Amino acid sequence: MEVTEADVQRIPPQNVRVPLDEFARVWVEAGHRAAADRDWYASGVSMTCRWMAHGSIELNGRRLPASAPVTRRKDRAYEELIEAEVLAAEKLALQRPVPAWLAERPGWCEAVCATLRWAWRRSGPPPLQVVAAP
Repeated sequence: MEVTEADVQRIPPQNVRVPLDEFARVWVEAGHRAAADRDWYASGVSMTCRWMAHGSIELNGRRLPASAPVTRRKDRAYEELIEAEVLAAEKLALQRPVPAWLAERPGWCEAVCATLRWAWRRSGPPPLQVVAAP
């Protein structure tokens, strides 16, 4: 789904610990890359941003709140749930053997972890490099 200006305006500032404009640029770029390339890494970034931002998805013509990427919780993101999602993502990244569903999505878990580390814990670079328009 395309990220709209209305989506960006609805981002709860307490859910993101990086500048909102930078978060929005990464979210938009991830959405474009995921749609264009069917890239699991970009999809992981996009899905995580959408949940943190209280975004929605479209399913069978209905708009529904985005689920948490790893736990699939239906609750909208808030501080304690975001922290719980970080821990769940880190645990999933260490799981051996790697679950079959995850092995079929190369880069997805790494993207979720990188996005949460950057946007929530302010640790590390943005999960995607956004090229500024000329």
